[in-house]
Amino acid sequence: MQKKREMDMCEGSLWSKILIFSIPLILTGILQLLFNAADIVVVGRFAGEESLAAVGSTTSFVNLTINFFIGISMGVNAIVARHFGNKNEAAIQESVHTSITMGLICGVFLTVAGQFITYPLLRLMQSPENVIDLSAVYLKVYFWGMPALMVYNFASAVLRALGDTKRPLLYLSLAGIINVVLNLIFVIVFHLDVLGVALATVISQYVSAVLVLLSLTKLEGPCQFFFQKMGITMQRLKEILGIGIPSGVQSLLFSISNVMFQTNVNAFGSTVMAGNSAAGNIEGFVYAGMSAYSQTAVSFVSQNYGAGKRERVKQAMMICVLLTTLVGIAEAIFCYIFDEALVGIYSTEPDVIAIGVERLHIIVSLYFLCGILDVLVASLRGLGYAFVTMLISVVGICGLRILWMSTVCVAFPEPLILYLSYPVTWIVTMIADIIYLTYLFRHKYTAGAVVAK
Repeated sequence: MQKKREMDMCEGSLWSKILIFSIPLILTGILQLLFNAADIVVVGRFAGEESLAAVGSTTSFVNLTINFFIGISMGVNAIVARHFGNKNEAAIQESVHTSITMGLICGVFLTVAGQFITYPLLRLMQSPENVIDLSAVYLKVYFWGMPALMVYNFASAVLRALGDTKRPLLYLSLAGIINVVLNLIFVIVFHLDVLGVALATVISQYVSAVLVLLSLTKLEGPCQFFFQKMGITMQRLKEILGIGIPSGVQSLLFSISNVMFQTNVNAFGSTVMAGNSAAGNIEGFVYAGMSAYSQTAVSFVSQNYGAGKRERVKQAMMICVLLTTLVGIAEAIFCYIFDEALVGIYSTEPDVIAIGVERLHIIVSLYFLCGILDVLVASLRGLGYAFVTMLISVVGICGLRILWMSTVCVAFPEPLILYLSYPVTWIVTMIADIIYLTYLFRHKYTAGAVVAK
């Protein structure tokens, strides 16, 4: 049974295996978004505009504090997949236990830090006085779920490295149902407002973490997890952090630019904040469909890199680029057709809907470029070039986006101009990554294997 769950990405049809691998990832990404979306829909419908703005505006804050550690989990995926490809069982065993231990430590750190940084960062983001206290309540409770969130992501990264994307989907499905049910009970029945949706999210996160961790204890072979073997092997930690830290720093800097974006949005008032939050959550579902192929690219490129399969590395990357493009365009068309209905799920206020539709049109029409960019970045990480791609993204995404908001948005203080910062930076960074990948395959891949740096 276990062998059926695992996938040898180094042999057989890439098209069929990538599709089998990616579809559960798409569904998993959508379910993860439902955690936050369920919060926003419930408070928007049953608690009011201020509660909607309070919960919705915390997204960039949460990403700021956790994305560095989520980036490190990308290193887990790449390293476990690489050792799986070259059949190094001892290294796999050490990587698994190092990863889970790291995840737990990171989660506890975030729980403690979150209690102290919530108010200062919300004030730095210029959260309106009628919203800031509600946002702080939501966030302080949300941070108690960080150990579970970190363990789930690190353990799921191990399963993805083996080609198993179905069990994380199953566990998240169960947790998602619990989250939605508890949201409705806590808000509608007990009138707990933002506190209720935060509690529901935390409880559901612990359910998914326990389930995925128990699945690792029941594996057979080098990926089996033993609680008594928890600890950190320095060599594996160095390998994981070699890819994970650049990925985490890149995610952190992305989040800083997004916090600046949210700060600019906050300056337009709670109505724009609510419309922006609604559209942003819809775009999150669009992104989930595309981001599955960047996660797929990490696993397939890493396994084939470990096995020395040069041509399969290139083929896997190109298939993921094509699929993420097709998915992104199809989702954009859907969002254009049902724009008002989609935003209307989150709010019934006409002004909020109009603002949400405006953002939705601008972002989703070119969102497929972000999907392509993510696949290119993930492929470079799988090949071991995490540091260089981090530099490209920091300059192209973060630097240019901050420059845009500091100059163009100041000269033209309109939401439309602010939203344009996204597609402009995607295009510039994607071009830079294509140039770098072309250089690698022409000059570093001539001997049949990439020399990772």
